[in-house]
Amino acid sequence: MLADLEAAPEGSIIMLHAAAHNPTGVDPTKEQWDQIQAVCAKKKHVCWFDSAYQGFATGDLDKDAYAMRKFAEAGLPLFVSQSFAKNFGLYGERVGTFSLTCGTQDAVKAVMSQLDILIRNLYSNPPKHGANIVKTVLSDPELYQEWRDELMSMSMRIQGVRTVMYDELTRLGTPGTWEHIKTQIGMFSFTGLSPEQSKAMVEKHHIYMLANGRISMAGVTNGNVKYIAQAIDDVVRNV
Repeated sequence: MLADLEAAPEGSIIMLHAAAHNPTGVDPTKEQWDQIQAVCAKKKHVCWFDSAYQGFATGDLDKDAYAMRKFAEAGLPLFVSQSFAKNFGLYGERVGTFSLTCGTQDAVKAVMSQLDILIRNLYSNPPKHGANIVKTVLSDPELYQEWRDELMSMSMRIQGVRTVMYDELTRLGTPGTWEHIKTQIGMFSFTGLSPEQSKAMVEKHHIYMLANGRISMAGVTNGNVKYIAQAIDDVVRNV
């Protein structure tokens, strides 16, 4: 990744996932983010963060914001697309924000003039219902803390079923290595199943997942995790 960033033309726009990477569930460490930031600064890249899962990686909003804050504090020009669809459970509302950092007042004026044109042509006036829900929660200290606590609880639940799935695959002696089920984070897991095995998961076991092997860990529960592990064991052995 660092080599690709180095090789990109100076001033390229670089899309980065802030936390809980989709689809891999593999995030850079803090030390790796520091290296990425250093290369982007040297190459004068413009970094655009997709923050779709803040709070779903570690359960902590501040920890999941590390990369964005690191880049902003370094003075890099920054775009941030922040979605509340997942961490507020507002999928149908598609609520979010788009933020930019600007180095000068002149840059602010230039950016705002372009955003006004884009907004007017794209949607003019967005629906307010979901945005008002988010505003209400973020503006009330008690509701805000309750939301943070629930995010932590959800993240810990997903981490827990990851461990149970790994333990069950280990107990079954499923061929291959399955440590990645535990070390990946966030809502998704890149299982490593082939397209043929993923298809068998759907058609034989009715476990619905993408052909590239990605599975939604948010849909894994204590009630179905052993069945899922047994299905993985079956397709690995027989497909």
